Amino acid sequence: MLASLHQNISPIDQSIKASHTLVILPKSEKLPKKYQFFGEETLEKLLSRREMLLTELSETPVSGDLQQGELCAWVMIDTNQSVFAQQTVIRKAIKLLLAEHPAEIHIAVYGSTQQKQDVAELAVYAAWVNGAILPVRKNKPAPKSLAKIFLHGYKDADNFNIQRAKAEGNLLVRGLTALPANELTPKAYRQQIKKLAENEGWKYQEYDLNKLKEMGAGAFVAVAQGSDTDDAAIVHLQHHGKQKNKTKHVAIIGKGICFDTGGHNLKPARYMQGMHKDMNGSAVALGILLAATRAEIPVKIDCWLAIAQNHISPSAYKQNDIISALNGLSIEIVHTDAEGRMVLADTLTLAGKLKPDLILDFATLTGSMETALGSRYSGIFSNRDELTEQAIVAGKKSGERVCAFPMDADYEESLESAIADIKQCEIGGEFDHILAACFLRRFVDDDTPWLHMDLSASSHKGGLGAVDSEITGFGVGWGIELLQRNIEKADD
Repeated sequence: MLASLHQNISPIDQSIKASHTLVILPKSEKLPKKYQFFGEETLEKLLSRREMLLTELSETPVSGDLQQGELCAWVMIDTNQSVFAQQTVIRKAIKLLLAEHPAEIHIAVYGSTQQKQDVAELAVYAAWVNGAILPVRKNKPAPKSLAKIFLHGYKDADNFNIQRAKAEGNLLVRGLTALPANELTPKAYRQQIKKLAENEGWKYQEYDLNKLKEMGAGAFVAVAQGSDTDDAAIVHLQHHGKQKNKTKHVAIIGKGICFDTGGHNLKPARYMQGMHKDMNGSAVALGILLAATRAEIPVKIDCWLAIAQNHISPSAYKQNDIISALNGLSIEIVHTDAEGRMVLADTLTLAGKLKPDLILDFATLTGSMETALGSRYSGIFSNRDELTEQAIVAGKKSGERVCAFPMDADYEESLESAIADIKQCEIGGEFDHILAACFLRRFVDDDTPWLHMDLSASSHKGGLGAVDSEITGFGVGWGIELLQRNIEKADD
């Protein structure tokens, strides 16, 4: 549950008894006396004692106690910096307050009308995504979530709907991804999704393992058959949104491997740690669907979630197996830990049968992507240059940054097989993120614009952008920004 938002056009009154207050100022070399901002005298003394320049507040927020013991934090925002940089410094400032787990916080914004709008949106979003408590299993009372946000200096009743929707989608991603694998089994995951679908009015459909076998979805089945239960499935959710003359039809696909042992090519302990989070791509797809629904974005969405586990067992698929995928392609298995592209292959084929205008897929797919980028960016691939450009702009505007990678046709020479239509991967894997995208492209119609995101930024120690937790929920803000830009372009 997100905190309720209360808005006030007037600056915060010094007489207001606010136990936790965030003051956001535009970057300046001198204290802006014309604002008579909250806690001004305390800030001056604090900066003097710490021998800090005022401009340093744009990188290092500070906090201090006011006369009655109230905690106040101050930060300056340089609107010439990137959205990511602004998000980061606001997150650091809010963290100074949220560390005490207050029931409510006051946010006071100063500057021009446009400056106040921009920073208010960033600050309220950061308060929402960081004020909610993620699930933990400690034998002590969990801290309470932030309950109320009071915004002073800017008021717009409709302006925060999109921020709230994105925050709800982000929290859904992080909450699901944090769950241990013994709780979020494929069956339990499907049950949660079905309940959410009922609440949101989405149409729910499942393709269980028996149905997928009948259909010939051999790539998905190859991975799922290694588990000791038949609870794997491809889940299909439909949301039609507000219909317009040119309503976009978008397919959003996510990899939902609830635990990844690596299969017969068993991961060592170092790399198996955290593999309960290998379902993050499906959570991102689900989070975008939730945010788009609650923001009432006029788009028709088909959401496809490939939910399974990758286990080792006598029935698990093996190196050198030949698998027949749903689209008829035969696949030579090279490495059983390359299971994500297998479950996505058949899911992409299913999604393509409904002829969407755009396909987006999300997956924590390759270790080589994190080697290439680290965990501050996620990597993207697309079969349309224009879509790649839109994706990069969406990354800059949302603060969820992406980097485009090539997948020229000559890369596919590495996937040529002497005994099948295509190899699953190479055994080495040095540029596996590129080969994985080349592999997935074989399951997408050339006439359909498609973008694949390899979520190397799904986890980042210390938080990333607006989000303070290690699990970032990366992809929801980017996805909503991309959908809005795509829809606007279609309306032109």
